[in-house]
Amino acid sequence: MSVKLLAIYFVIGGIIVATVTYFGSHGKGLLAAFVAFFPSISVVTLVSIYLAGGAGATVSYFRGMLLLLPAWALYALAMMFMLPRWGLVPSVLIGVFLYIIASWVTMRLAG
Repeated sequence: MSVKLLAIYFVIGGIIVATVTYFGSHGKGLLAAFVAFFPSISVVTLVSIYLAGGAGATVSYFRGMLLLLPAWALYALAMMFMLPRWGLVPSVLIGVFLYIIASWVTMRLAG
C-alpha cells in the first residue's frame, strides 16, 4: 500500500470518526450510527464519543447502532447475493442505496 493511499484512508477515516463523534456527543445517536455503519471502526468511535460526551452519549450511539442493524443486515445480504452475480460496482451502489432507504425509514419511525 502506498503512503499516498494510506494518507487518503487516514483522512477519510478521520472525517468519519469526527462526524460520528460530533453527532454522538450531541445526543444524535441514530445519526451517528448511520455514519458509523458505512463500515468504519466502531471501537475507535466508541472511545471518541465516550471521551467527548460521556457514558450517556455513548449509550445513545449504541442504541442508534442497534436500531440501524436491520438496515446494515439488508445491505450485507444484498452484497452477498448480488456481488457474485453483478460484480462490485452495481452491487455496492444497490446495496448502499438499500441501506440508505432502510435507514431513512428507521430514523423516521424512531423519530
